[in-house]
Amino acid sequence: MADNILNILSSLTYILIFLLGLGLALLVVLFIIDVTQKQDAVRRNYPVIGRFRHLFSSLGEFFRQYFFAMDREEMPFNRAEREWVVRAAKGKGNTIAFGSTKNLQPAGTPIFVNCPFPTLEKDAAETALCTIGPYCENPFESRSLFNISAMSFGALSVPAIRALSHGARMAGCWLNTGEGGLSAYHLEGGCDIVFQIGTAKYGVRNADGSLNADKLKAIAAHDQVRMFEIKLSQGAKPGKGGILPAAKVTETISEVRGIPVGQASISPNRHPEINSVGDMLDMVDMIRRTTGKPTGIKSVVGSYGWLSELCEEIHRRGIESAPDFFTLDGGDGGTGAAPMPLMDNVGLQLHESLPMLSDILHQYGLRERIRIIASGKRITPSEVAWAICAGADFVNSARGFMFSLGCIQAMKCNKNTCPTGITTHDPRFQRGLDPNDKKAKVANYCKSLVHEVEVLAHSCGVDEPRQLGRKHVRIMQANGKSVPLDELYPRPEVIDAYRTGL
Repeated sequence: MADNILNILSSLTYILIFLLGLGLALLVVLFIIDVTQKQDAVRRNYPVIGRFRHLFSSLGEFFRQYFFAMDREEMPFNRAEREWVVRAAKGKGNTIAFGSTKNLQPAGTPIFVNCPFPTLEKDAAETALCTIGPYCENPFESRSLFNISAMSFGALSVPAIRALSHGARMAGCWLNTGEGGLSAYHLEGGCDIVFQIGTAKYGVRNADGSLNADKLKAIAAHDQVRMFEIKLSQGAKPGKGGILPAAKVTETISEVRGIPVGQASISPNRHPEINSVGDMLDMVDMIRRTTGKPTGIKSVVGSYGWLSELCEEIHRRGIESAPDFFTLDGGDGGTGAAPMPLMDNVGLQLHESLPMLSDILHQYGLRERIRIIASGKRITPSEVAWAICAGADFVNSARGFMFSLGCIQAMKCNKNTCPTGITTHDPRFQRGLDPNDKKAKVANYCKSLVHEVEVLAHSCGVDEPRQLGRKHVRIMQANGKSVPLDELYPRPEVIDAYRTGL
């Protein structure tokens, strides 16, 4: 017995010596590599030890999220916001205690104006129907205040699309396909669908990238497809087309999009056939006539003179020529992969562009003709309620629904290594996302958010959210005082020549 123990200890000793020798040899090799290479000055001056700098930099975003950042500090979404979505998705209560952790003093903070006689539950009304495309063969009527924004198949995985499709039907909201085309997974859940036409015309393109009318008709033949959206630009990268890395272009995605397998998919930075507001209205008209369904546009607003030109051209042609809706994206980034300068510094944020767009349409008598859909970092009830106050008819969210699917803000969306299986086509990661579990969380999140927007509306004394207006919210200023939104953005007078559009 003793001999066996001695033999085991002796073997373990030899193994330990071998491993130590192997480790030492590895350090020597790394040392030689580091002192002889010339690409990295830190590793050359601090061999081996310098390698930890890259490791710590890579892990920093994870350590900050869990150990160092305060609840309200992180970007683009802080822990408090993410946890609100997670609790809502799980159907848990979202009440808190001991006071708000949100700093209400920074300029731009919205403060909703409660009234002394809030709406009683018995007097609360169902969200009003909103008609999109009254001049269409098939107008779309929707009560859905909060919907799933554009995220394409390809950028998102099969399990993610399936969960969103089923969850959208359960919640009664719509799902925007994004520019990646319409797949069977979008249709699977039976939800209302908005088909987005990007600059590469994926799913409805000819070989040369032009629009194919027959493919448009085939898409429109699906009853679930309720509207068509022409994407001019998006918040992540105004002025640049979609970017889908080669690793994400699988056979299935290739078939849906109509592009080669395994090749990076880079969309043009604009529609080649749209060179003016007149060309844009021509495309809207062609798609609307071909499909018989409401057709609108999506854009980030930077320069805004073209909006007045658009309104004037609409009146020259007739009010029926207008886009049926305008999806306004914020310029502060989004789910898409993009160059940092575009994501950081191009395009107006929603807090400035949304009141502006609403006012320009009002000024030209087109506010009721063109419905406004606000999109851009709206993931909590207060942000959605603000958008309704500022002038939106509907609000879309992409990242909010990604959080409901289990997104942990790993910032790996463009690398096919998403640890939660949402933005990857690697089966190893996808297996962690169960559509049957996540569809309920998608629906819970949507319903919970709408419910709490209704609670805000009732606190302000109105019966339902679409009755909210600019007078119901004040905006904190740098001097510590708040100013009503209707004073910051007073409604302009309607131009006399265009009052017939009202």
